[in-house]
Amino acid sequence: MNITVRVHPKSKRPGAEEKEGITHVRVSAAPEKGRANKELIAILSGYYKIPKKNITIIRGETGRDKLVTILRS
Repeated sequence: MNITVRVHPKSKRPGAEEKEGITHVRVSAAPEKGRANKELIAILSGYYKIPKKNITIIRGETGRDKLVTILRS
């Protein structure tokens, strides 16, 4: 399953919510050295209740808008 994600870095309250077909994820990490992407994967893992290894960023590694693949078992 592919999802569109909009990342909001440096947020005070990390979390995720869906609005109009886009998953908005708030991460507390700054977008430096992949820290925000690692936190993004951890938050999505908890949100969808799947292991982190089943989540891959396909497009948008350095941007706020990302295309993410989620493999369900």
